[in-house]
Amino acid sequence: MNSIAKKIFYASGLIALLLLAPQAVKTAGAQVASAAHTLCLPAVYEQPPEDCLPFGPSQNLRELAESNIPLPVQPLEASRPSPELATLPYVYGRVTADEGFIYASLQDAVDRNDPVRTIEPGFNYVSYIDVAVVDGRNYYMLTPTEWMRGGQLASNAATSRFMGLEFSSTPRTKFGWVLHPVVSKHSPGLSAEDYTGREFAREDVVQVYDTVEASGLLWHLIGPGEWLEARHVGLVYPNPVPPEGVTNGRWIEINLFEQTVAVYENSQLVYATLVATGSAGFWTRPGLFQITEKLESTPMTGAFEADRSDFYYLEDVPWTMYFDQARALHGAYWHNSFGYKQSHGCVNLSPADSQWLYNWGNIGDWVYVWDPSGETPTDPSLYGAGGA
Repeated sequence: MNSIAKKIFYASGLIALLLLAPQAVKTAGAQVASAAHTLCLPAVYEQPPEDCLPFGPSQNLRELAESNIPLPVQPLEASRPSPELATLPYVYGRVTADEGFIYASLQDAVDRNDPVRTIEPGFNYVSYIDVAVVDGRNYYMLTPTEWMRGGQLASNAATSRFMGLEFSSTPRTKFGWVLHPVVSKHSPGLSAEDYTGREFAREDVVQVYDTVEASGLLWHLIGPGEWLEARHVGLVYPNPVPPEGVTNGRWIEINLFEQTVAVYENSQLVYATLVATGSAGFWTRPGLFQITEKLESTPMTGAFEADRSDFYYLEDVPWTMYFDQARALHGAYWHNSFGYKQSHGCVNLSPADSQWLYNWGNIGDWVYVWDPSGETPTDPSLYGAGGA
């Protein structure tokens, strides 16, 4: 038995047999006729052995080795950041009225006296610092001189607690997050009778050891005999080689196809997470940029349609870092659609992820935006300043 076989013999091979369903022993014609050809002990053999049949358990081990799945299967060496990062410094409410009237005092709001300003109809959020109750009705203090009537606001239930992963070294395998509930399959393809029964929830983390095409779709091998369709997973491709032009060993990589961000320091992966980038027509522009401005919070507002039907007004957008005109990395408290294209060009992160990245990033750090599918246009004439 060679050195590789000795290393794997029993210590990993038998453990793998307890975890994997043994395959039926395959025979090989005339070999079966010889009583001397017995089943090999569980191992990976560099050369076909002459005194035993390398099928059954040995075949399982060989197939796993060919798929780059280590034995025993190793967990992803990563940790979650502090849950405190998900705590927002503001309380938000969505403006539900056609127009949001803002008054100079509580009494003016109660009496509906002349508002000092109005938020036009659209997708609008405000932050508030206090709530007063008058005659059973809530009134919201935005600032000491700005109040809104309670009937115009609804509490914000969309804020995500999701957060990415921290790394002390760059993983050897691709990994990612499941984007919606799904059941894995024993093999790649659309067979209706091939499901494992193992259910994955949104935001579960998986490692990817191989990717193949079957039934016209891409499939990821996430474990021994276990596959997920690629569209169900947002992946990170660990690559510690700096993009051309990065000069300080620090960069943020935005993958527009996978909807993920990977953060590198000293050419080593230190953080990764799901994001939501620009939707069709409002793409996040591919290229190499640098962080130009950092703001702990900032308002964002805009409209792109001629009739302003897509107007939005967002107060106190947290932990914002601009890198390409009005396109920025920032926290998004108004949705939980990370892993899907969602924005007007900005890179939306969960509050926890945006605070982690804000604490890490410096003005001048590099932001590398790319689309491995090539689907995102690169023609500069198609891009305006961008938006939230």
